[in-house]
Amino acid sequence: MKRPAAFFLSLLFLAVAALYGAPAQAQDEPSPEPPRLRIDLAQLNPRVVTSASTTLSVSGTVTNIGDRRISRPQARLQVGERLASDRAMSGVLAGEPIQDTPLTDFSTLADSLEPGQNARFDIQVPLTGKLARPGVYPMLVNVNGTPEFGGAARLAAVSLLMPVLSAPGGKSAPPVSKHANVSVLWPITDSSPHVLSQPYGGQLTLSDDTLERELKPNGRLYSLVSAARAAQENDPHVRDSLCFAIDPDLLRTVDAMTRGYLVGGAQGQNAAAASDWLSSLRALVKDRCVVTLPFADADLTTLGKVHSATGADPNLLQAALGGAATIRQLLSVQPQEGVLWPDGTPDAQALTAMAGAGFSTVLADGSKLQSKTPVTGAVTLSPGGLRAQPIDGLIASAMTGAPPNPQAPTTVGAASQPAISGQNGLAAIAYEAGLGRADAKANARLLVAPPRRWAAPVSELTTFLGQLGTFLGDGIATGTPLTSQLQADPTGTASLSTGNRDQPAATGDSDTLAALDTQASGLLSAMQMDTRSRVQPQDIVAPVRDAIVRGASTAWQSAAPGAAVANANAELGAIRGQVTVEQPKQTIALASGSSPLPVSVSNDLPVGITAQIALQNNIGIRPPAAQNRFFPAKGSTNEYLQIEALRAGLLSVDVSLTTPAGTSFGSTARFELTSTEYGPITIIITVVAGCALLLLASRRIYRRIKESRKENNEAA
Repeated sequence: MKRPAAFFLSLLFLAVAALYGAPAQAQDEPSPEPPRLRIDLAQLNPRVVTSASTTLSVSGTVTNIGDRRISRPQARLQVGERLASDRAMSGVLAGEPIQDTPLTDFSTLADSLEPGQNARFDIQVPLTGKLARPGVYPMLVNVNGTPEFGGAARLAAVSLLMPVLSAPGGKSAPPVSKHANVSVLWPITDSSPHVLSQPYGGQLTLSDDTLERELKPNGRLYSLVSAARAAQENDPHVRDSLCFAIDPDLLRTVDAMTRGYLVGGAQGQNAAAASDWLSSLRALVKDRCVVTLPFADADLTTLGKVHSATGADPNLLQAALGGAATIRQLLSVQPQEGVLWPDGTPDAQALTAMAGAGFSTVLADGSKLQSKTPVTGAVTLSPGGLRAQPIDGLIASAMTGAPPNPQAPTTVGAASQPAISGQNGLAAIAYEAGLGRADAKANARLLVAPPRRWAAPVSELTTFLGQLGTFLGDGIATGTPLTSQLQADPTGTASLSTGNRDQPAATGDSDTLAALDTQASGLLSAMQMDTRSRVQPQDIVAPVRDAIVRGASTAWQSAAPGAAVANANAELGAIRGQVTVEQPKQTIALASGSSPLPVSVSNDLPVGITAQIALQNNIGIRPPAAQNRFFPAKGSTNEYLQIEALRAGLLSVDVSLTTPAGTSFGSTARFELTSTEYGPITIIITVVAGCALLLLASRRIYRRIKESRKENNEAA
């Protein structure tokens, strides 16, 4: 009796779910399918709700990015409960589904959208009587539709945070009761390293025109500088709070562009734009706070694992940590002494290298600092003993965003919407300053760090800094120079652990970089300074070292395979290509079996080279033993190799150069040879053949004599 009853109850449960659960799923539950629509927000106004706010406007476009027609796309705005805890805030930022209620009804955007088509939406929400309590609220722009061959479902959504300082239409609320001291790191970094090659004494070659576009008006780097300059000039509160984090590799690359450069073999056309941008940056940071980033924003942990054939290469970490001199030289400003902002999670070896390079303070993501007590200020790192100044992890998460959560695959946030990055950052700053939370600490120190490669348009950057200035002016927070935070003594100890925003570089393979470093070491070991040019061999190999450091950049997270090491391969090729074996213009005739083989070697490097001439694919030739030979700088040398031809006729051999350590130079030259020498094998074959011929002839003569005698006897 139990089994039939259980079976009946199961059927009843499924039937009820099918009858009553399906409509709700069609309207509000996330679709398990990949997103078929993309939402691009164009306007959000206001960015902060106050008592003077009457209407909330959200507008943008919805684009069909799938392969099916979408019928009746509809949009509406939804709002969740006020966020009152770090756990609730972190869940929203991680893309977890929330319980929300509609602020508007669904509005139909079009009868249908074919693949590639888009439609505009404009949502207006009267705010009177809504969002009555100050705090931070999660909001969702939700778009439903019906795909061809499918049912109605949520097809796209954008999640954002809205700070509410006071109830709309009510009395203006006083600022939060517990102020926070806010400092802002403003990152000036390249979207990714764009140097393809820049050999010693040669011209800069860029891999593409991305950096050119970023330096021009409305470009990413241009916008970062111009928005910050405007904020500094117009708002003293913002000016006091800003500190600029600068990548030395970007400065060096842009400075090289001002002297002329190539892009894919063609002459670059934006040297003037590079010069103007560098001048604007120089004016921006004059007498201001500046913090050094590792060269090319390299992952120091990855570099510490790069071991060449001779062991760990300290030159790589030294190159990554020596960027302060570049900043002083090109910007005429002194970076904060002993302060570094590395990406990722430096391990013990990287921390030791930082201390050895003179750094005493590391700016670190507060969410990665593990301690027995909550980290509220500077701490001492264990191991290493360096001072760690925490960057607010919650604000960093809000501005960086996260990929779509598997529970809500169609919902996106700051990770793919640049406008949401600044909006969520403002909301998180207000929240951490005490808006809507009872556990806020008085006079908390907040170090705000936008995404290192922030790609927001200039309008969004201006809005972010402008609204931040409003916060600071209204007393929600106080703009504080980073130097004041750096002067505070550590209050405890902590260790660094991997955070949820850590992603390895695209190579992700220190062995790949180690192989390149081994080749660079092999080239360096073969070089000798020329007394005429006085060029140090280290200067010739330095571009390769810099390229290897670029290969460990944290900017390569979404790059195509091989992109991270293309620069290093090009720099190695530029050095190798200057030491070559000249291709013979005609076939070389060997006068005897042990004739010398003439080999002409050209060395265009400004340093002398010790190398070995290698013979390969040398069938029919016995090569001489390997021997180190010296080739002077800027000249050609004729060498004669004593070879032995093992047979007569047409022969061929591949001639190449290698360092004593085995690193190759130039390209292989193909030598065609002719020889009249009968080698020992040929002689042996000839003798054996002659003996065989003699034996066969003797046998034939013997048989004829024998047959002749037999015939004579029969006749008698």
